[in-house]
Amino acid sequence: MRLPVSFYSRPALTVARELLGTHLVFEQGGGRRVGRIVETEAYVGEHDLACHASKGRTPRTEVLFGPPGRAYVYLIYGMYHCFNVVTDQEGVGSAVLVRAVEPVEGLPEDVRTDGPGRLCRALGLTLAHNRWDLQDAVLHLTRGEPVPEARVERGPRIGVDYAGEWALEPYRLWIRGSQHVSRPPVRRRGERS
Repeated sequence: MRLPVSFYSRPALTVARELLGTHLVFEQGGGRRVGRIVETEAYVGEHDLACHASKGRTPRTEVLFGPPGRAYVYLIYGMYHCFNVVTDQEGVGSAVLVRAVEPVEGLPEDVRTDGPGRLCRALGLTLAHNRWDLQDAVLHLTRGEPVPEARVERGPRIGVDYAGEWALEPYRLWIRGSQHVSRPPVRRRGERS
């Protein structure tokens, strides 16, 4: 069962948490590829300096302002695709980056899906999927097994140092113990896991 639009019509941080354990499904050319989401990052609006919406509405960021339940796919470093889901109410520029998935169906056992670029490559997601309605039969998300709060870790987002204080916000969420998380948390001396 596809996640309804109402699932995405909530604040990005709520959606980022609830996406853990859901399945990202891509069906194309007779093939079906499915990954269980194990890591996300929330980008909470125009005031969030790490969010692409902080630059205002542009041809690239227009999709972030809604409607919710759309795909926002962009290219970083000119070579890696990143898949996001647009969240919140129409007019609020926010999304959740899917950082890592655990292979479930249709993916080779040795494929790496630990990181936004790797998961897009493994699933076959490209700029062609930007703005897609996630109610589509080809690209959508479905419910999986809920992840108990005790298994959810939180920490700063990755690669957004340019955002100043916003880089330190604990808006990256992942499933504790997953072998598919893009980057394990950095522990400080004396800190327990």
